Amino acid sequence: MTSRERILRVLNHQIPDRVPIHDSPWAATVRRWYKEGLPEDTTPAEYFGYEFEFFGADTSPRFPVKVIEKNEEYIITTTPYGGKRKNHRDYSTTPEIIDWPIKTKDDWKEIKKLLMPDFTRVDWATGLARNKTAYENGKFCVFSGGYGYDILQNYMKSEQLLITMVEDPGWIKEMIMTLAELTLVMADLMIRNGFKFDGAFLYNDMGYKNGLLFSPDTYMKTHYEADKIVYEYFHSKGMKVFLHSCGNVKELIPILIEVGLDCLQPLEVKAGMDLIELKEKYGDKLSFMGGIDVRLMADPDPTKIE
Repeated sequence: MTSRERILRVLNHQIPDRVPIHDSPWAATVRRWYKEGLPEDTTPAEYFGYEFEFFGADTSPRFPVKVIEKNEEYIITTTPYGGKRKNHRDYSTTPEIIDWPIKTKDDWKEIKKLLMPDFTRVDWATGLARNKTAYENGKFCVFSGGYGYDILQNYMKSEQLLITMVEDPGWIKEMIMTLAELTLVMADLMIRNGFKFDGAFLYNDMGYKNGLLFSPDTYMKTHYEADKIVYEYFHSKGMKVFLHSCGNVKELIPILIEVGLDCLQPLEVKAGMDLIELKEKYGDKLSFMGGIDVRLMADPDPTKIE
């Protein structure tokens, strides 16, 4: 089977020849792998046989990225969203956002002016050729993007964002809809100009280890309409929809199924996402990707890893 055939069988709740393989290792991890023996002339994707290929568009306001400060331990830069980010020099951990561009509605009005569709938001020079090669080789090609709460954290401090979602859900919905519409226009532009996609891989972390970051009711007021429109568009193009949402998002699964989700990822075990439990409860309606306990993957005992 090709990667496309294998993954589509899983998404259609059929048995493939084997479990599809994919991962997204951090750059620091890859550097360690090379030190530990990964052949220098190959990539992790080639070595392990990853089956997805990702393509997307830049849907940020495209502010210039500049280095503000750096030393042996960390580096501080501006972001394309208009904020500031602090990271370890080896980029081995989740970056810390230390400033945000949206503090008032007037700030949003200025940012919104910069969120217009544009042909230059896509890497046509190499992206289209890479897509053609991957598709012809049977890889499962996906459009990747995000437009919900997780992306909004680049624009607004998390504490302010969560409070605003409750106190002024209409404003948050407007921001999400604006970003969702930009995402759809750019995806459509890519499709009309030669990109071929089997699915859409969307990103929106909505949970933490103890549950959701906001209630299902707040999701309905802020995200539901955008997700419905986006998922229906991709389905109209014959594409399956994946959602990456870290943390414990069990409470949202029935709503996500209603919206039209095809596959949920990553099923964070340390947050209580039990793959077997979810499969038994929703396996006839939803496919699952992940569910591997990262804590055990780092255990020195190979039997635990197995």
